[in-house]
Amino acid sequence: MDNMKLPVHRWYRYSAGYSSEWAASLMQHWGAQKVLDPFGGSGTTNLAAQERGIESIGVEIHPMVARIANAKLLWTEDADELRSRVREVLARTMEGRPVVIPSSPLVGKCYPNADSLHVLLRIRDAVLEQGGRDSISELLWLAFVSIIRACSPAGTAQWQYVLPNNTKSRVAEPMAAFAAAGEKFASDMEQRRKVIGAEPAFASVRLDDARTLNQVPDGWADAVITSPPYANNYDYADALRLEQIVLGEIEGWGDLRPLRDVLVRSATQNLGRWKAAEALESPLMAPILDEFLPVYDELSEVRKTRGGNKAYNGMLAGYFYDNAQVFQALRKKTTPGAKICYVVGDSAPYGVHAPVERWLGELAVAAGFKSWSFSKVRDRNTKWKNRKHTHPLKEGYLWIEG
Repeated sequence: MDNMKLPVHRWYRYSAGYSSEWAASLMQHWGAQKVLDPFGGSGTTNLAAQERGIESIGVEIHPMVARIANAKLLWTEDADELRSRVREVLARTMEGRPVVIPSSPLVGKCYPNADSLHVLLRIRDAVLEQGGRDSISELLWLAFVSIIRACSPAGTAQWQYVLPNNTKSRVAEPMAAFAAAGEKFASDMEQRRKVIGAEPAFASVRLDDARTLNQVPDGWADAVITSPPYANNYDYADALRLEQIVLGEIEGWGDLRPLRDVLVRSATQNLGRWKAAEALESPLMAPILDEFLPVYDELSEVRKTRGGNKAYNGMLAGYFYDNAQVFQALRKKTTPGAKICYVVGDSAPYGVHAPVERWLGELAVAAGFKSWSFSKVRDRNTKWKNRKHTHPLKEGYLWIEG
């Protein structure tokens, strides 16, 4: 089932992930007691674990995404208090106070109606005034974040790019959108409480790096369910740029550099000044290096013939080096018999194929896990007419036994 039809899950759409119902069923099938998601995103795994009475920890390195996930986990708060505070925000908004408009040209492109923009920003200011007051203030923050794109006539696709040259037929009015978001949150809180109860299983999303998992106790998890970034050049740092600009956290694209420098290197934008030699010379890459180097060398030559000259060779080197570190960390944080499921897809930048599932599986075994296998779920990239290559791609489950 689509997560966006489920209570609480639907509060904010972030990235392509997996079905929470599938994840919950897998946990139950395994008999899991403590589930870890090293690429926690907006909390799908944690919410699914609560639905089955299973403890969970998620790890997410993007500060705003981690905040979204933790706000979702506040569904146990008082729904009527949230409704009251929504009314408080709207009353403050109606006072018509002056606002500071973000300097980014993107805001003007996405909000050409000045009156609507001013109302949206007044809601923002009223929400931010409540910041740090209590847990309800985090729910108000997420309610506001959830309407930022809905209130723009621009084609602000949820994943991942803002398309100001396209227009939407339906545009939400800010005050009505915020009121509706608040009521949706409150009703979902009440519904989830009826199903799960007022004291659900422990769940936490921690701002941490999947390559170290410093905030996860050693030997804690007996199961891992996750979907790491795919090696397909999606810029995860850019996914919430519009929201961060409207909130006043950044001014533009260039301010994302510090975040890009700490993300897993699944995009060329994440490379910065990092040198691939660090990966190629590391013993962590030894299990796949003989097979990896020809791919790396071929990409090094192919990129010279392409207009973009993108460093996909360096991206792949960083991607597998980073994931080798993730598996080393996971080995320390899981029990000896832990079960792991990675939702993964392979990659073929510039038409040069990288067998992602096999290389990740071999890196996991090298980190101390017992075995790996892969089951294909579907073909990928079959609908895009502008594909730059014809190599068939797939997506599926990488199963790792501890």
